[in-house]
Amino acid sequence: MDRSGDPAVLADLIGRRLTGRAGGLYRRLADALAALMGSAELPVGAKLPAERRLAEALAVSRSTVVAAYDELRARGLVERRRGSGTTVARSASRGRSTADKRMPIGYGESLFHRITVGPGDVISMTYAVDPGIPDLAAEVEDLARTDLPALLQDVGYHPRGIEPLRTRIAEHFEESGLPTSADEIVVTSGAHQAIALVTAMYLRTGAAVVIEQPSWPGCFDLFGAAGGRVVGVPLDDAGIRPDLLEAALKEHQPAMLFVMPTFHNPTGRLMSPARRRQVAEIAARYGVVVVEDNAYSAGDPAGPEIPPPLAAYAPGNAEVLTIGSVSKAVWGGLRIGWIRAPRPLADRLARHKALADLGSPVIDQALTARLLPRLAEVTAERARLATGRRAHIGELLRDRLPEWEWEEPAGGSALWVRLPDTDARVFAQIALRHGVEVVAGHAMDPTGDHDNYLRLPFAYAPEVLVDAVNRLAGAWQELRRHGPEPGVPMV
Repeated sequence: MDRSGDPAVLADLIGRRLTGRAGGLYRRLADALAALMGSAELPVGAKLPAERRLAEALAVSRSTVVAAYDELRARGLVERRRGSGTTVARSASRGRSTADKRMPIGYGESLFHRITVGPGDVISMTYAVDPGIPDLAAEVEDLARTDLPALLQDVGYHPRGIEPLRTRIAEHFEESGLPTSADEIVVTSGAHQAIALVTAMYLRTGAAVVIEQPSWPGCFDLFGAAGGRVVGVPLDDAGIRPDLLEAALKEHQPAMLFVMPTFHNPTGRLMSPARRRQVAEIAARYGVVVVEDNAYSAGDPAGPEIPPPLAAYAPGNAEVLTIGSVSKAVWGGLRIGWIRAPRPLADRLARHKALADLGSPVIDQALTARLLPRLAEVTAERARLATGRRAHIGELLRDRLPEWEWEEPAGGSALWVRLPDTDARVFAQIALRHGVEVVAGHAMDPTGDHDNYLRLPFAYAPEVLVDAVNRLAGAWQELRRHGPEPGVPMV
């Protein structure tokens, strides 16, 4: 779908290209647009947004956009016809390979595109991850000395996952209150691939998938790429609302329900045991498979105890798939996750896994098998660090940005912050020019109900948090001083 005419989407794509001091802002804007032209993002013939609307989305003056469009016309990259606006000229495709097909624009673009291009010279608060645990290097060295020779004698293809790891994962579920056998486990390359495999198995074009509202940005792109229709159901303090969930299942007859009961992303809420039972029973009543993503496992040590996975509360006729991962607790670069499912579903998932990549890296799996017995200990330490960082960023925000509001999350690594009377996407553009990247609420709820929210991770060193909040405070002062009105000079 060509969404190039959407000024907010185009502003997200331009984003970081406007940072820096070289040249005037209008010239940097012209260069940023020129870099996109002729690609799938701004194809030949695409209509650019009206100057005023793009200026509002970028929080710059209209004169800046007018000057940028004039510069592009001078380069022969755009055409302007009375009554039809400004469009990308055919000459914009010259010198670009026909193989240059970029990732389609989606709601997760603001997250995944920025991960792809790297942090650059800004503080990127687009994702919440910690460095690897301190003794990870020692574990890798010991594995190489003791286990690697035997591993190298194996063929290396294990679509289900190597047996020692599946056994350890099953034991991990047992310890959390969910009886599990190794045959019910399929190992994946992170939780992201687990969700992708489940999506490929269940979703068909036109099928509905019910999610929490707001939700993880990537799910919109994954489900949409499979042809699914996303239906959001709001949350309350105990989790997804059961009355609205039942109404959604009755009306849309979805193929799948996707929830994050343990430290929901982005709110950090913890679904109560009673709510987990309600959700499982409602889904079973309507014959809807439940996919629970429990990749976020670090809670407040002084907070409520984490209940067993939702699958532990499900009636016998329910289909519940439980996803987990070590990427958040151990290291983002250790791309090992898993799906727990009833044996027949696990068999089907293993076939999908074989088609995807024949199996996750064996050495990574062997390393994870070593670490899993200590996962509870590692997670508790992560939770302790997260609690201190959350308190630190809270103090900084109350001091520098007292107008901002948020609920204290039960766990996770981010605050879900409400900005008073402000479109967070507009503020994100100003923040980027102050040297800090944030993801606006629209990426997590495209309905518009959370457009004034930011997801603000705090998994950073104290000095980085101080710098980031100072930059955000500067951006907020600029927005409050000038406002995003396109007629006010902001350059």
